[in-house]
Amino acid sequence: MNKQMNKQIINLLQDIKMELQTDKDNFWMDIKKVCEVTSLSASTVRRAVKMEELPCSRKLGKLLFKKADVRRWVGE
Repeated sequence: MNKQMNKQIINLLQDIKMELQTDKDNFWMDIKKVCEVTSLSASTVRRAVKMEELPCSRKLGKLLFKKADVRRWVGE
C-alpha cells in the first residue's frame, strides 16, 4: 500500500508540474512589463489597445495584458 500511495503522489506531482508549465502564457503583465518585453513604447501599446489589436483588461484601474495575447500581437 505504501508503494502504491507513493506512486499516486508522484503522478499527482507530475500532473501539477505539467499544469504549471502549460500555464506560463496565462499570467498578466502591466503596460510597463509589456514595453520591456517587446521593446515598444507605452504609446504604441496603448494605440494597439485603442485600435483593438491587443486585448487587455482594465481591472484594478490599469491596463493588464495576458502574455499569450502579447506574443500573438507581436508575432503578427
